[in-house]
Amino acid sequence: MTGVPASGLAAVDDDALRAALDEAEVAPLLATVAYLTGDLLILQPQLRPDPMRMLEPDAGIEPEQQAEARALAFDALVRWRDRGGLPAAPPTPDALRAMLEFVVGGVPMDDYRDLFLEELGLDGADLRAPDWNKRDIAPDTPFTVLVIGAGMSGLLAAHRLREAGLDVVVVEKDRDVGGTWLENSYPGCRVDVANLFYSYSFAQRADWPQHFSKQATLLDYFRTCADELGLRPLIRFGTEVIAATFDDVRALWSVEVRTSDGASTTIEANALVSAVGQLNRPKLPDIAGRDTFAGPAFHSARWRHDVDLTAKRVAVIGTGASAAQLIPVIAEQVGELLVFQRTPNWLAPTPEYHDDVSQRQLWLFEHVPSFAQWNRFWLFWRNAEGMLPLVHADPEWQPQDRSVSLMNEMLRQMLSAYLEVEFADRPDLLAKVIPQYPPAAKRVIRDNGVWARTLKRDNVQLLTDSIAEITPTGILTADGVHHDVDVIVYGTGFEASRFLMPMRVSGRGGIDLHEQWDGDARAYLGVTIPDFPNLFCLYGPNTNIVINGSIIFFSECEVFYVQQCLRWLLESGHRAIDCRHDVHDAYNERIDAGNLARAWGVSDVNSWYKNEHGHVAQNWPFSLLEYWQQTRVVDPTDYTLL
Repeated sequence: MTGVPASGLAAVDDDALRAALDEAEVAPLLATVAYLTGDLLILQPQLRPDPMRMLEPDAGIEPEQQAEARALAFDALVRWRDRGGLPAAPPTPDALRAMLEFVVGGVPMDDYRDLFLEELGLDGADLRAPDWNKRDIAPDTPFTVLVIGAGMSGLLAAHRLREAGLDVVVVEKDRDVGGTWLENSYPGCRVDVANLFYSYSFAQRADWPQHFSKQATLLDYFRTCADELGLRPLIRFGTEVIAATFDDVRALWSVEVRTSDGASTTIEANALVSAVGQLNRPKLPDIAGRDTFAGPAFHSARWRHDVDLTAKRVAVIGTGASAAQLIPVIAEQVGELLVFQRTPNWLAPTPEYHDDVSQRQLWLFEHVPSFAQWNRFWLFWRNAEGMLPLVHADPEWQPQDRSVSLMNEMLRQMLSAYLEVEFADRPDLLAKVIPQYPPAAKRVIRDNGVWARTLKRDNVQLLTDSIAEITPTGILTADGVHHDVDVIVYGTGFEASRFLMPMRVSGRGGIDLHEQWDGDARAYLGVTIPDFPNLFCLYGPNTNIVINGSIIFFSECEVFYVQQCLRWLLESGHRAIDCRHDVHDAYNERIDAGNLARAWGVSDVNSWYKNEHGHVAQNWPFSLLEYWQQTRVVDPTDYTLL
């Protein structure tokens, strides 16, 4: 984790320090000062964030309290600097507990302590690295792991498994690393999780240029990780998996791959890790006449950079996450923009969504030791468990078509108020953009006011009539109006429920994975599947997050679990592990019940969270803590050794 020397403030004058502290969030700032100086008295109760107000910009800390906190921090840092900036002795467990509890607003640390210490990574500690190596437990046992995909999860798996001393081969269908951040290059593409949280815990950087970085910055981050971690020699680019078959006799996976020149070959591996993700196959809508359109037509994930949109009449079908990012950008370029909306989105007010990180904050990261770590931990907590009560479904709550509980109703009113302010001067648009379903039943879109500004432009129309047909020259809507357009852009999402497609995967006895799933993918912990020994999924069924956390956090948990599975296997002297059916089934019954107690489970609004059977196959319904706990240790009774 990025750190700075204790002398970072040695040559800093008081005015520069005071100015920088004006932009520091109070909770991580005071925890930083307590950690540096060892003075816990600075953690005043009246300056602690309110756990019930974490959604508010300052987490319930009033302006006068913020001023008091920054003054205390300034005085303490100046004294510490003037004494030579020597780090305090490592905090006692009780002292560290006090710092952690202060940041999270007094929530008890009994269950969370070890998770929080992992997230903090103080003094550069990498507590998620494997604590074992194959050379120590099975030096004479050949063991190769084949990782499919070199996106975020694939690079992570390759790094951690190689750290454990395993032979690793990665196959990647694209020409470079990056996965979704390589393939999605549409205008406006960016992450919607704060970068300090949307980055590997062991590869932090404190100089992100923006709070929510653009696609090019994220792609550069993953390319840099691949280079600095030395992963590129492990990767076979331009290589796509066609089929994977488990050999019952030899307990090996035989994987057929096709290279970019069309040649096919076979790779054998002891274990197979699928890191293909959920959002990797674009979904085109089933609209009559779609293939008859004579002009350029393409999906947002396959952006045609050779198509000049300048002064063109352009249609964008869909208003989901990708469309909401690209529409404001191309609206400034096209002659006319027709936005075809099926279902409006709830917008989460995020004023800093497009903003650069201020020079003052970058200054703090550079000059105040451990502030970057405590600030990242603050973001982790605010985006983690505190949000779950907002989406819990109360079975006694009525009506559930607009909200699912008292707290969800409060969230609906808050988000509605934001839209009412944004569209106050356009009641005609307001009627179209106010969702009539519970918040979080679909993906919530971050917004800094750009959506309203875009839809109000003279060259933009928001159309809500359903599409009846696509013609060679445009789009016919159900009201009988034909809209002539030059270009069609599909912002219609991905085949999220079709896990591991289009690969053919055959397990024990030749069982076909996709026939077994029948469009309803399931896995134990989202990672292992009965009858498919030594096959591990990353970002598998029911590991998507809706309102809490970062998908990188989940991937790190999953990869840690895979490490533990392989360690146990090698120590046992067996060749493969196979998840028990009863364990898998009981687990998924609990996941299903959990999802039915969330807004996305009880609502019938159309959503990529649900598959063709109406089952929530994507989302994790519980706390981050629970998933972390379940993936720390392998329970031998969950598996059969082969």
